Amino acid sequence: MRRRSTRLAALAASGILGLAFAGPTAASGPVLASPGVSPFISCTADNAAAQIAGGSVLYPNSEVEPRSTINPTNAQNIVGEYQQDRWDDGGARGLVASVSHDGGASWARVVVPKITKCSGGAYDRASDPWVSFAPNGDLYAISLSFDVFDTHNAILVSKSTNGGDTWGDPIAVTADDTNGLDKESITADPSNPNLVYATWDRLLTPGGSLHASDNGIIHSRSFKSQTFFARSIDGGRTWEAPRQLFIDTSFSGSIGGMIRVLPDGTLLDGLQTYGNAAWKGGGCGSVSVLRSADHGLHWSSKPTIVAPFSCTYGGAHTPDGAAIRSGGLPDFAVDGTTVYAVWEDALPSAPTTGFIHFSQSSDGGLSWTSPVVISKTPAGIDAFIPTIAVNASHAIGVSYYDFRADTPAPGASTDIWLVRCSATCTNPANWSETPVAGPFDMEQAPDAGGLFVGDYEGMTTSGTAFQPFYIQAVQAPANPTDAFFSSIP
Repeated sequence: MRRRSTRLAALAASGILGLAFAGPTAASGPVLASPGVSPFISCTADNAAAQIAGGSVLYPNSEVEPRSTINPTNAQNIVGEYQQDRWDDGGARGLVASVSHDGGASWARVVVPKITKCSGGAYDRASDPWVSFAPNGDLYAISLSFDVFDTHNAILVSKSTNGGDTWGDPIAVTADDTNGLDKESITADPSNPNLVYATWDRLLTPGGSLHASDNGIIHSRSFKSQTFFARSIDGGRTWEAPRQLFIDTSFSGSIGGMIRVLPDGTLLDGLQTYGNAAWKGGGCGSVSVLRSADHGLHWSSKPTIVAPFSCTYGGAHTPDGAAIRSGGLPDFAVDGTTVYAVWEDALPSAPTTGFIHFSQSSDGGLSWTSPVVISKTPAGIDAFIPTIAVNASHAIGVSYYDFRADTPAPGASTDIWLVRCSATCTNPANWSETPVAGPFDMEQAPDAGGLFVGDYEGMTTSGTAFQPFYIQAVQAPANPTDAFFSSIP
């Protein structure tokens, strides 16, 4: 994602739902999932020197914002994708897939080709990686690819037929000359290998802009962010024309859509909506869902509100005050006709502290329970960047970061946790907590509108095991961050 304001990095700122597949668990972790140096370390094709001269800051050997997926035909085959070599003002030099064929015990890195100049393509940068396996084992990846010195950008979809080891040339689902595309995701239909769904948002501003994140434009009365959707009905070979999901008013829109598929084929697009109208949650935004009963041909005219965001929370901070880029995007999971949502936000009693909130729908997203806090972080400490999945026993797992281990020593001691629930999950007492990884120093991470490990993380499941795929900060400047994998029985 490109840089917008802190809350519109929240509003603005997703891998796929960790579906439950039976299979052995080979690793407990943390296992380094991004071994070796950056594959772009010697790239000159994107003229990084000119970008740096223009004011951009590059973080070589950084990996951020992963999403992961597991092969339904072979639970030993897990793939996580992430941004490689992040820039401070948006995107990275390319996207890289880490591929495991032994259940996460070991990983090989594969450059997704031709989505940036460093990977043999036409664009300067790429962002917002997302991956999804189809039921026949075909693997899809999606990229927001864009230029720095002009306004060209596109949503590109790549396909692998061998579990992520090699990839075909990308197909442009849409292209734009306003530099307004953002926060795309991709979902292969879990029941039909021919159906693949993509969603994204498109920022409209007065006259367009090289930098869609400029605060003057964000606060313009004619600012609008549109929700778009496209699908393939032939296994990714061709894509139908994009369709706008709903029409909205000025200074409003949506961000961070992700498609979820119910057993009857109904599609949900879980996202964040925002705007001035009460039904959108007002200017502070809401966790919302759109619905389609016909595989994406038609959509509900307005989103269903899961819960409004508070107007007091601006994202997490380290205990000594450094801003974390967080607080925006919800995550969604489905289990039959039950749908779950998690997100990061404050409470009226603690208006500037981040908690992980949970809500569920038992009727396919039509109505939602009142949110409850499921994070176990001590009072006054932020919990942030939640990721949700459901295992084969229908238990729910949610991972997140927090700073409970921080001390007065320099740095920001950070841990990753998993909370789980098997029954009556609207009762916070029924969630138990397990450590995943840490501690590590978050202050070693790239600064991209705040210390940045990603607007989202990844998690799959295998049998009853939860498999977080996540970023930890390591040591700046030589190796700011790495991707890791854990399996939690």
